[in-house]
Amino acid sequence: MLQMRPIFVVNNFGQFNHLIIRSLRDLEIEAKLIPNTTPVKDVLQECRGIILGGGPDISRIGNCISYLDIGVPILGICLGLHIIAQGRGGRVHPGEKGGYGAVTVKVEKNDSILAGYPEEIQVWASHADEVQEIPKGFCRLARSDICLIEAVEDRNNRIFGLQWHPEVSHSYEGFRVFENFDQITQES
Repeated sequence: MLQMRPIFVVNNFGQFNHLIIRSLRDLEIEAKLIPNTTPVKDVLQECRGIILGGGPDISRIGNCISYLDIGVPILGICLGLHIIAQGRGGRVHPGEKGGYGAVTVKVEKNDSILAGYPEEIQVWASHADEVQEIPKGFCRLARSDICLIEAVEDRNNRIFGLQWHPEVSHSYEGFRVFENFDQITQES
């Protein structure tokens, strides 16, 4: 049997990165946590997709911007979304609501990364920083009353980003995001 390459979860020093790995393994999705300083050539040769994990500071993201250009599917979570937005020419700014808490998200497009979700879900998110301007080539997938850009996608390049944390138990059926991403990494 041919073994599939793992999905790499990039450690950006976030407090929930270990939960991303755990969520993937619980779904029997092969995954590996890597430092954000891992050389681009190693990432390209060894994985089938990348999850840019959360973290406290965009100044400590190592090689993450370079990972956006290697041609594998990318999912950014919280800080990972901000990395994608800034790396692709969008803008991030401080949010009006900081800290972690429950947020009601309105799903506008429930295909691709949000396939299977209803029009409204309860999630757990931090809004200390938020995407203010979506990069060219991206579209908004979800919003909330406190944040206009809760999820985005660049479908042509298979790059997705979420403001919320699907890996925590407070987020409604977060496993769907990971199952959907796994499926996307297996499509040619």
